[in-house]
Amino acid sequence: MVRRDGDEMVNSVEIKCTKDGPNLVIVDGNVVTAMCRCGASANKPLCDGAHRKHNFKAEEKTIKIV
Repeated sequence: MVRRDGDEMVNSVEIKCTKDGPNLVIVDGNVVTAMCRCGASANKPLCDGAHRKHNFKAEEKTIKIV
């Protein structure tokens, strides 16, 4: 979908909290970024995979924004 000003319109946004991993920001079905939720990333707020070294545990959940 495209708005009148030519910018693309976002149809859906969701946050997928992965099991034992990062929060994935998904826009129109495409992963846009992975956000740290373990607190150990050296590249905060982005995930750098540090959760694997620190044995981070968390439940999986999806949050629909739009």
